[in-house]
Amino acid sequence: MKLDDAKKLHQKKYRAAFGHYLVEGEHLIMELQNALKHPTQAQCIQLFICESRLEWAKTLPANFTLTVISDKQMIKLSDTKTPQGVVACVPLPSGDEIRTDLSKQERCIYLHEVQDPGNLGTIIRTLVWFGGFRLLLSPGSVDPFNSKVVRASMGAIFHLPIEVDVALEDLPRRFSRFAYLDLQGTGINSPEFADYDCYLFGNEARGVPQNSLASLTADAFTIAGSGTIDSLNLANSVSICAYQLSAN
Repeated sequence: MKLDDAKKLHQKKYRAAFGHYLVEGEHLIMELQNALKHPTQAQCIQLFICESRLEWAKTLPANFTLTVISDKQMIKLSDTKTPQGVVACVPLPSGDEIRTDLSKQERCIYLHEVQDPGNLGTIIRTLVWFGGFRLLLSPGSVDPFNSKVVRASMGAIFHLPIEVDVALEDLPRRFSRFAYLDLQGTGINSPEFADYDCYLFGNEARGVPQNSLASLTADAFTIAGSGTIDSLNLANSVSICAYQLSAN
């Protein structure tokens, strides 16, 4: 890919058009390398790199395609205040491959119109930490391959199956039992919390639409608290539920 085209990948429409996204920094690129299932996949990843980082690149086992650029060019390509001198241009995962690779052992987490990149990155990191999860994102959610999300996930995004643009109304075709959070629900420490096909979490401000919950015949659960406040941060809520599910 040409450098001018790679710069455009900071915008979602160009990520979709070119089928690639950007991964910046040594730690993330090393995590990307660790996530490769086959060595040949590295050949499809283009590494834009400053000359001062070439010695570091030689230590990578993966055989990335290298493109050397100047420090000034790196500043224009980078999305951070202090560029590390290395940015990878990575093919987007195939949607068909992700959907057909569904394991019966996976628990599915559905996020409806999540907007905050930091929240989404933290959720991705949490789900990978506990393992055995698949993430589904509704239309209108922040793009998981947004550079802010990728950084917030600390590389966990390379290890998690993520489906995008999954409409709420399409869920009953795949799942039969749904759970969601509500202050009046059953405690998540109850044994039945672990017995659902799909766990629904809503937008940071609005939650999951009530009419959709009714049509899905979803069951309500709650995270027990002191009662002093009436809500938790979305990422915290998913983290607590993921911990509870992993313990069952």
